[in-house]
Amino acid sequence: MKKVLAVILLMAVLSLGANLAMAAPDPASDAATALVTVTVDEIIEWDDPNGGNFDDIVIPNLTNQPDTPDANKMLVLYTNCDVVITADNLGPALLTHNGPSLDTLVTKYKLDYDFEADGTDTWGVEAGWAEHDVFLAGGSAVKHETLDGAVAVTLSAQASNADGTLADAGAYHAHQTLTATF
Repeated sequence: MKKVLAVILLMAVLSLGANLAMAAPDPASDAATALVTVTVDEIIEWDDPNGGNFDDIVIPNLTNQPDTPDANKMLVLYTNCDVVITADNLGPALLTHNGPSLDTLVTKYKLDYDFEADGTDTWGVEAGWAEHDVFLAGGSAVKHETLDGAVAVTLSAQASNADGTLADAGAYHAHQTLTATF
């Protein structure tokens, strides 16, 4: 009988203890955290008003033998990393007559940026006038600055007659391609 009483007493104590533990109030809140990560790839994009291309650069007419007219267009380059801009220095970059003569003009290019190398604006190393076959031969470095991922790139083109000559009359065309790489 003592054993039965002891077992009943033990069960009563355990039941009361369990009920007291279950009667404890829930906390007002219970937080869980999550680590969220993402990787941003290196991005290089030319602005897209014309499919990522410069507007046509239309140089004024050559009207005298010593003339050196030039014109330019600007295009924004978006980048979140340092890049180098290179140019196509091959034949397409040379102003060539559209007619049967295949006459050419002295063709020069230069590159400018809207920048302040002050540590807050993305900027580039400008390249002065150079003939088409050596323009940007070593590339032009663009330095990305945090919180500024855009730089205006201005491509200028210049046409002239070779010394002591006159080019054939008519229209001349060239295609200059700038490539930004990281």
